[in-house]
Amino acid sequence: MKLIIQIPCLNEAQNISQTVRALPTQLDGIDSIECLVVDDGSTDNTSQLAAQAGVHHVITLPHHMGLATAFKIGLETGLSKGADLIVNTDADNQYNAEDIGLLVEPILAGRADIVVGDREVGTLKSFSYTKRLLQRFGSWTIGQASGLNIPDATSGFRAYTRDAAMRTLVMNDYSYTLETLIQAGARNMAVEYVPVRTNQQVRPSRLMRNIPDYLANSSTTILRAYTMYRPLRVFIGISILFLIAGIIGSGRFVYFYIIGEGAGHVQSLILSAVLLIVGFQIFLIGLVADLIGFNRKVLEEILYRQRRQEFDE
Repeated sequence: MKLIIQIPCLNEAQNISQTVRALPTQLDGIDSIECLVVDDGSTDNTSQLAAQAGVHHVITLPHHMGLATAFKIGLETGLSKGADLIVNTDADNQYNAEDIGLLVEPILAGRADIVVGDREVGTLKSFSYTKRLLQRFGSWTIGQASGLNIPDATSGFRAYTRDAAMRTLVMNDYSYTLETLIQAGARNMAVEYVPVRTNQQVRPSRLMRNIPDYLANSSTTILRAYTMYRPLRVFIGISILFLIAGIIGSGRFVYFYIIGEGAGHVQSLILSAVLLIVGFQIFLIGLVADLIGFNRKVLEEILYRQRRQEFDE
């Protein structure tokens, strides 16, 4: 059983050595452990320091491509290096490396495909009250969208089986954390959360520049991912709103028509007709989107089989 611990990073020269040295060199049930650093176009000597710290594999991207891309490249590289398990952690040593054993235990026991470290963000002292509130609300939203119990949606401390890593697709450029959970829920993967410890924060989050930027990017990611994997629910929900508004307006006109005042409410009838037509069209769009979603599932299965053939040769 081979475990590869991947670390996406950007300009982490001050932290990467400490992060690498803290990683476990042996775990129960694991035959070998290797470390992989994906340097996302750093302008400092992160790659060199990582290699000096004993990292087995260093991938240096030609320029900054974003956290989501670095994570995706890390998964693909880990698979190509023969990993049976892949653990993702942060380069700033945010997560306590001793808890990697807790992450892999549910997978080794056969209970989970993906395991996520729960930082208990609702009580995390290093987060401001506003950030804790946003984290709780965001986790609840992702839980509703994915159909999973999600206590910590943005945790990047994760473990993947080889099969789960092959099935994981990252489409956006912002972050992988939210999209991949919705994806896992749509594919009925077994996702388990385990409590983990965190270390003292050494720098501000680079992903969350400010609250409006974080909300805009996260909301877009959630909406896009949910629409991609649950298109019929999204469009039918919108369609029902328009249809209900159209029916209410039509009923209002009928009421005034019965009492002899219909002539003064023709505009309501026209508006109601427009709402009903739009609602029906949105419903048809939902049916088309659902068919496209079925085709996407077929393509994803083909991609999965190609990955198996490529990485298992």
